[in-house]
Amino acid sequence: MKLSLHCGQTGCAHDRKKPPGAGLALPRQPLWHPGQKALTMSPLRILAVLTALALAACGTPQVSVPLGTVTSANFSDRKPHEWTGRTPQSYAVHGIDVARFQSPLNWGEARRNGVNFAFIKATEGGDLLDPMFANHWQGAGRAGVARGAYHFYYFCTTPQVQARWFIQNVPKTPGMLPPVLDMEWNPFSPTCTLRPPAETVRRHTQTFLRILKAHYGQQPVIYTTPDFYEKNQMGRLRGVEFWLRSTAAHPSEKYPSERWTFWQYTSTGRVPGALGDLDINVYSGSAASWDSWLARRQVR
Repeated sequence: MKLSLHCGQTGCAHDRKKPPGAGLALPRQPLWHPGQKALTMSPLRILAVLTALALAACGTPQVSVPLGTVTSANFSDRKPHEWTGRTPQSYAVHGIDVARFQSPLNWGEARRNGVNFAFIKATEGGDLLDPMFANHWQGAGRAGVARGAYHFYYFCTTPQVQARWFIQNVPKTPGMLPPVLDMEWNPFSPTCTLRPPAETVRRHTQTFLRILKAHYGQQPVIYTTPDFYEKNQMGRLRGVEFWLRSTAAHPSEKYPSERWTFWQYTSTGRVPGALGDLDINVYSGSAASWDSWLARRQVR
């Protein structure tokens, strides 16, 4: 995910899932500008595009693969890493995470090309709702993508307020993945530079998880980064599943002895049906165990 600055009632905050110090994302270049040759399409291609847009406007479902059926990843990477040891490609079940930075996806095409799950940003702090949440949420659901929502934690608002804000904006939907709490430092926030002690961070994490579990009936997953995990001794939390970021090494190297369920291995992935870079993730188990995990961890 990219870094963004946006403001709510509690002030401006950032959403980041890039390596620390990566800085603000540059604005995208226009698809065409004076001096370039215009992009041309055949009449048949134009008709196909207009038809697809009309169907999308009417809300026509894009379902192409049933929920839970694993499709193989057909992805690329703008800045591929030379992996040693076990590679992300060796895992059977891949997915993505998205937020306001991604324009509407062709979720049906993404699903057919290996997007088996998606974590979608819903909220941040106590008053920020991602403006693309509803679009991504509905599109993923129509395409048969296993979908879950995540909350970006803001250290200058209480966990109780943030949990209530998430619940207010994310409907309890049968079949959805367990909610995710995104815990990472935000060094670029102009309104909140607070970095509480590790014990306080873990206590607030547990409070947030407890409130969401009581509402959704599932223990939330925790997303975190290597520096945040180490600094706050997140491994001391018990009874939680982790979604770990590690874009230059296998999680076993960055998080020694920690068990994980999801691994975010790139932020420069390219996926059919989506424009620009995407975060891509893998599930830790086999296709068969994915089916079992869904049966056990989906919200009812």
